[in-house]
Amino acid sequence: MNKSVKIYIAILVFVFALIVITSANKPKPIDWRPTYSVNDKIPYGLYVFDKEIGGLLKKQKIERIATITPYEFLDSKYIPDTISGKYSIKGTFFNIAELGDIDDQSITELFYFVSHGNNAFLSMKTFPQSILDSLKIEINTNFQAAPNAKVWMANAKVSSKKYLLKDVGIENYFTKIDTATTTILGYQGNQKEKHVNFIKVPYSGGYFYLHMQPVAFTNYHLLKKDHYQYAENVLSYMPKGNIYWYTKGQNSESISDSPLRYILSQPALKWAWYLLLIGILIFILFNAKRKQRIVPILKPLPNLTVDFTKTIGNLYYQEGDHDNIIDKKIIYFLERIRNEYLIDTTKLDDTFIQKLHHKSGKEEKDIRELVFLINEYRRSYHGSLEEDLIRINNAIEKILN
Repeated sequence: MNKSVKIYIAILVFVFALIVITSANKPKPIDWRPTYSVNDKIPYGLYVFDKEIGGLLKKQKIERIATITPYEFLDSKYIPDTISGKYSIKGTFFNIAELGDIDDQSITELFYFVSHGNNAFLSMKTFPQSILDSLKIEINTNFQAAPNAKVWMANAKVSSKKYLLKDVGIENYFTKIDTATTTILGYQGNQKEKHVNFIKVPYSGGYFYLHMQPVAFTNYHLLKKDHYQYAENVLSYMPKGNIYWYTKGQNSESISDSPLRYILSQPALKWAWYLLLIGILIFILFNAKRKQRIVPILKPLPNLTVDFTKTIGNLYYQEGDHDNIIDKKIIYFLERIRNEYLIDTTKLDDTFIQKLHHKSGKEEKDIRELVFLINEYRRSYHGSLEEDLIRINNAIEKILN
């Protein structure tokens, strides 16, 4: 190891140590991303809700759907019969997310699940358009955070208290519902405005519960003052029975399979990794010099025999000299028979056929047909046609191949 390389290594070690010391004394910034993931302890994660859901929904069995889509889960529970089919499970499909990005196939299956007397509870700021169209509702999603915007329940018997939640937008609400069938369960707004943010919509044999303030279930609000009470009030409308909680891919969340996932998630390790890559690049630029000239690649001389043969063959074919081509094919065939099988080809008769059949293992009828074509050609006095050339060529190929 020469002196320059040692200097580079020493500089890299010094810079790395400096970054580690600086990062150790620096407070970790708060991650305000709305992931709505049950694994995240950040403000807008659902870690606390995941741990407390058993207490919020008492005496209800909760099954988490974390590895497959709603369609794959519900379809696997469907039992077809000769009438209308049924599901082996009964209960409520439950989902909390920032955006309604459930795939169309899963939404279709979800409607079918609800139509069989089940329910769906969705809490998100926007809903899939297919759900809105099917339930004949409209929403306004021009999110606008406003001071003093509160949320409360429509039924005072459930709770008459209003809760001031952080980041509640007064411009995120239902703008059109069918009041004849839809039940209003909650509102949001301030002193000037009041809008619907929680409804119950019937669909065939079941119900959709649509809630537009998923922040109420996040770590931040469940741990802040008495905000958990609002989450309890909302969940009090959850029908009794089994809960099927879809926790996979919240807010388009995807877990990286990269082995560097943990390194890149930690600022100090991430910068150390980048520094290592930069150092390797510098080392390559300054030390990876060529020690000799590039050895030229000598291309072998091309074999033109095949090209020449193709050219001559095409020439004969284009000129229509079928007799010449047939003669050469017969000569080549007989020469090969003499060399490979040591058979006399002076006279092509039954003796020749039997010897070739035994030595080559080819079908006797194929050999007899070829001998017939060759003898017939030799006895003819008129010019050969293209059909004769094709027949003789095919017969020869059967024997040689």
